Amino acid sequence: MKSASLLLALLLTSTSWGIPAAADPISPAEAAAAARPAPDGSRLLTATEAPDGLLDVRVHSAAMNTDIALRVLRAPDAAAPAPVLYLLNGAGGGVDASSWPERTDIADFFRHKQITVVTPLGGSGSYFTDWLADDPILGRQRWSTFLTRELPPIIDSAFDGTGANALAGISMAGTSVFQLAIAAPGVYRAIGSYSGCAGTSDPLGRLFVDAVVLRWRGDPTNMWGPPDSPVWPANDPYLHADQLRGTSIYLSTGTGLPGPLDTLDGPGIHGSPAKLFGQLTSGAFLEAITDTCARALGARLNDLGIAATVNLRPVGTHSWGYWQQDLHDSWPLFERALRG
Repeated sequence: MKSASLLLALLLTSTSWGIPAAADPISPAEAAAAARPAPDGSRLLTATEAPDGLLDVRVHSAAMNTDIALRVLRAPDAAAPAPVLYLLNGAGGGVDASSWPERTDIADFFRHKQITVVTPLGGSGSYFTDWLADDPILGRQRWSTFLTRELPPIIDSAFDGTGANALAGISMAGTSVFQLAIAAPGVYRAIGSYSGCAGTSDPLGRLFVDAVVLRWRGDPTNMWGPPDSPVWPANDPYLHADQLRGTSIYLSTGTGLPGPLDTLDGPGIHGSPAKLFGQLTSGAFLEAITDTCARALGARLNDLGIAATVNLRPVGTHSWGYWQQDLHDSWPLFERALRG
């Protein structure tokens, strides 16, 4: 099992909301001045202008005793409150130049929608969960606490949030969105899982989790204990899917078969045969796994009578072009939930 996990780890590397043109978003100084600390002392440290109209924001997490970088797209009208959409990156945490702001069109897609979009950077191999023990390599991981208790009140105060939040994530984070919704009911009204694997305690799920954590040199036992620890099934959204009732859910994946975006002129390929080869090999293999996971979860949600939008594409690899499409397709579901 360990050798299989290592092999998989190697493969992992590869509008009614419109705003008048005269409106202006909140300034960095205004956001910093308005921000209030979270109850545990977590706080906004700095906010500065970044490309494409985004802000570079740094927030101190008391739970992890470290500073976390965020990319924030401000709602266009500072005079009106706005809900918040949190976008989680994949296994690399977005610090490897593979993040929502850099690989998708979120700046353009949301620019004239009255919503604040927040992308945390960091958490490589962490599953955005609270680990049982500090890891010698990855350090202290308390991402569940950060994303459900510390960060939302800071963002709401700094950017005049309505208190309505949605959460979407790719790959590794396609598991985390379910875990976070279950851990803190009501914090996120809607979740989107794009090419994720919800099951974490069955053999396939454990293989996937081990591969992700080992890829970033972490020790999975520091996350959820040894293989026989009850913490593994406790963090398995498939087993606890009944607790997702009342949350708006969007679940999507491809099959790994080449699709319309898997070409030399596809998103992020830039005419590179090497990049396309990686997308058609490791990207295909990983998507075939998430396809199995998504079908299983979709069936379980249906058996439980829990409504969900399940988009099982007949083609497509584990790649950003499809995840951008997923975000566009899931936006109407998020919009309805955030207004409810």
